[in-house]
Amino acid sequence: MIIKPISEHYNGFDHSVPIDFNGNLSTDIEKYSKLFPKKKSTETCFTIYSNHVNKTHSISNSYFVGVDWIDDYNVLYVEPKLNKDSTQTNYLQLLFLALKNPELAPYTEDLFHIKWSEPSILISQKQDLITPLLVVQFLNLVESIVRKGLKKSYYKVERNLTSKVKGKIQVSKTIKHNLLKNKLLNTYCSFDEFGFNNLENKVLKKALNFIQKYLPTLKNLKVDDYLSNKYNYINPAFQFIDDNVEINELKNLKSNVFYREYDEALRLAKIILKKFGYNITNVNNNESVSVPPFWIDMSLLFELYVYDKLKSKYKNEIHFQYHGHGTYLDFLITKNGEEQIIDAKYKTIYHSGYDIDNIRQLSGYARDSKVLDTLKYSKKDQLSKVLKCLIIFPDNSKSELLDENHEVDISDFVNFYKLPIALPLI
Repeated sequence: MIIKPISEHYNGFDHSVPIDFNGNLSTDIEKYSKLFPKKKSTETCFTIYSNHVNKTHSISNSYFVGVDWIDDYNVLYVEPKLNKDSTQTNYLQLLFLALKNPELAPYTEDLFHIKWSEPSILISQKQDLITPLLVVQFLNLVESIVRKGLKKSYYKVERNLTSKVKGKIQVSKTIKHNLLKNKLLNTYCSFDEFGFNNLENKVLKKALNFIQKYLPTLKNLKVDDYLSNKYNYINPAFQFIDDNVEINELKNLKSNVFYREYDEALRLAKIILKKFGYNITNVNNNESVSVPPFWIDMSLLFELYVYDKLKSKYKNEIHFQYHGHGTYLDFLITKNGEEQIIDAKYKTIYHSGYDIDNIRQLSGYARDSKVLDTLKYSKKDQLSKVLKCLIIFPDNSKSELLDENHEVDISDFVNFYKLPIALPLI
């Protein structure tokens, strides 16, 4: 197996990276792409191009990090593009901040994709980006559930009762365990009980047990204390819940409109259990780990990170993923006197310039009548006012705070600005 390391979105789509496949990859491949199976998405994780003249190949990739098979012999590993020799993007810290707001949970469904049906890939522990992401996301959701209170519901139990009968008598068990042993006063019964020890909470408890053993492996990411504190907050709530749940019972889990947080938490719990093969002995501290192919959408992760920063500043005067007339804005700020459209662009081109396609995109947003109506602009103002547009982009030479003093005027366009923000680093 040959791993080809490459930086995410390396030099953009116009500059592909030459790759030597040691003759293993067929040169008759004109163009081969792997799509990110996101809702309504046609984005590619990477594309391979063939040069028939010199029998070489090139790879061009997008805003996704992860590891995947190129063919039966070669593996591609893509790391965050802002990584340097001495520092790495602390994508887990990005996730901590992004998931502080429970209302963002529905948007995280498209944050990553795991290919369970494909063969696993052996990589180093530090290259495993997906398992820590799952753990962080799961613990944040369960913490939110614990703060609100665990779900109570009816669930089936079986008990060997003495001198009484309740529910349905289990005839075969009563004969086997009681009558044949001359325990004539005992009866095996099954009945419904109301409480916390239901199927949903059992699944969460089982996943938490796996996570407890996994946490020590995250020391190199310098987030183990944060996660341990979060786990220690959650764990007491599950003290009297057992984890005796069989794999085939998981298919019986159903949604409940009154406990929406459970849907995503249970989805992640099942993924975590599947990741470790439902066997807790598979959770280890080895330097190498076996993972299924996976991809993480760094562009979406950056967008959620920016939302956390903006939410702290604008509180309820920010609209996330605002729907206009066929337009979808990242952020619409409605604060009086500070009305503006903000877009999060995970692109380094803004360090020294701009992307004209992004300028056109935001210009269209600024002329959407539904957006201007939401900002309570009169018809007269809509014809005369040029709405402010701001693009936020990553720049690790700047601050992790959104400092308006660092706003840069994009002078080629009226009322257009860009603002850098640093990402947390290891």
